[in-house]
Amino acid sequence: MRTPCDEVVMRSTAAGVPAAAEAKTWILAATILGSSMAFIDGTLVNVALPAIQASFHATVVDVQWVVESYGLFLGALILVGGSLGDLFGRRLIFVVGVVAFAVASLACGIAANIHQLIIARIIQGVGAALLVPGSLAIISTSFDETSRGHAIGTWSGFTAITTAVGPVLGGWLVEHASWRWAFFINLPIAAVVMAISLWQIPDCRTPTTARIDWVGAVFATLGLGGLVNGFLESVSLGWSNSLVFGSVIVGFGCLIAFVFVEANVTSPMVPPALFGSRRFSGANLLTLFLYAAIGIFFFLFPMNLIQVQGYSASTTGAALLPLILLMFLLSRWSGGLVARYGPRGPLIIGPLIAGLGFVLFAMPSVGDSYWKTFFPAVVVLGFGMAVTVAPLTTVVMNSVSQERVGAASGINNAVARVAGVLAIAVLGMVMVNAFASHLNHSLAGFSLPPAIQQELRADVTKLAGLPVPAGVNPSTKAAIHESIAKAFVFGFQIVVLICAGLSLASAAVAWLMIPPDRERPGPATGHLSEEYQGDSFDCPLRGNSGTPASADAPSPETAR
Repeated sequence: MRTPCDEVVMRSTAAGVPAAAEAKTWILAATILGSSMAFIDGTLVNVALPAIQASFHATVVDVQWVVESYGLFLGALILVGGSLGDLFGRRLIFVVGVVAFAVASLACGIAANIHQLIIARIIQGVGAALLVPGSLAIISTSFDETSRGHAIGTWSGFTAITTAVGPVLGGWLVEHASWRWAFFINLPIAAVVMAISLWQIPDCRTPTTARIDWVGAVFATLGLGGLVNGFLESVSLGWSNSLVFGSVIVGFGCLIAFVFVEANVTSPMVPPALFGSRRFSGANLLTLFLYAAIGIFFFLFPMNLIQVQGYSASTTGAALLPLILLMFLLSRWSGGLVARYGPRGPLIIGPLIAGLGFVLFAMPSVGDSYWKTFFPAVVVLGFGMAVTVAPLTTVVMNSVSQERVGAASGINNAVARVAGVLAIAVLGMVMVNAFASHLNHSLAGFSLPPAIQQELRADVTKLAGLPVPAGVNPSTKAAIHESIAKAFVFGFQIVVLICAGLSLASAAVAWLMIPPDRERPGPATGHLSEEYQGDSFDCPLRGNSGTPASADAPSPETAR
């Protein structure tokens, strides 16, 4: 699912030299395809995870790393990627990102084992951290004020469509070809993007003396990586293991060091002064909770449908289409709620509705009909997220002064990505422990030889992909399969109820930390919430003077 504030990042980028009229269509095509390649990769790969697990006989920790390695480097480096474009040229960094993403996609597709796949996914994450902010910046600098709103609306609409198509296409490829084609499909898209970029996109950069915050980027990556590694590996190694304990200690230490580094460097990737705004801190805490719930849900739900409910990969890809379509179709309406009532009310009600959706996902057991069980939950969750996203973007814009909108929106975007990474690590551990507990209780009722019981317990990290050992009679084998399915559903129900709790926490944050007023603090006090209408970009953002926002665009230091 797309993160909030993508469009705000484009709005807040410093204006460049508009492209020629005949080049604008090509520029939009390249940036839409490039962004979509990264946006759909997450949802497409999630649908392919059960097939990847079966192909490599992998544990859930292994497939968690397939997702986490990509999200970790994308979330930690996306702010640096934008600054690199300002410094070395936006087209250059965009093309480098596309090339890295394509080469990594090829490596993913030909990976001979799960470890090669994880390494290739790391490179994919680095490539995405370069191409995503590059595509947003290219649009902003290539279109003048009269055409930029239409360009952003076009980009938003097409990337929403490709994000919706991604899971369906991925499921079809997994079902009728191979999970490897979920990665190979990026190669022709990347070739088209590179050709258009080198042919039609002019290169530009922002003259600046600012430095890239490499020290901050290293500490952020090591900090998040240490925490993720510790939580993931604790499932199989235990908390007493020196690698697990050491990883968590190093992770926390690096994140603490990151805070000190950002407070003392001249061009921090995360300016600490922004968090002096209670509204901005509240918006990011809300984002952390809500997108953590979304992240773990999108990781586990395809496994539930494919490995437990018996859905095909393509049907699984289509199962979440109502959610994505609701968010796309209701974005303008949600923006209207902000203009009429302010963002605080929708930010309380939206997460509450999303929480109800998660509760509904906890109701179905094994073998229930999609239309009677999962479909209502998908619709409710999609409606809750549709109510939430546009107001969340508005709060981020209004929480800081005009010249810091770029930095604020970039940070919120990164927080949404990091939230999913942390949730998959932490709540994935909860899922495995709940699964193992329920399965062990069920196995106690079978008269199984100790060796077979031990083999089953040793492989609980495979979750619903757990194979039944040979030498078991057919009736007992069927009963064990049923126990495995029920154990997965039990763990899934616990996790989605925790997701509901995270949604309630998001609503509580909005209640306590988001004021009801709609004013922007600081020198620029324009009523931005009245002009932002979800995906409607006909009106440029304006400050007090009534001039377009680009007239006082943020400096390169704060734009990222």
